[in-house]
Amino acid sequence: MLLISEVMIANPEIESFEDLVVVLKSIARESDERFFQMDVKPDYGDTPENWEDRLEAAFY
Repeated sequence: MLLISEVMIANPEIESFEDLVVVLKSIARESDERFFQMDVKPDYGDTPENWEDRLEAAFY
């Protein structure tokens, strides 16, 4: 299971929520991961209210 916190730690170049979405889409395409968990709220200035829905849509 992929954790959002692990994605953020493994990719320190991520500086915004939109960057996180791009990285998550890339991981979803390239890996065998079928599930992910939103274990932390991304603490970026542009994190939207519907951040969970946006990350879910990016992954699946």
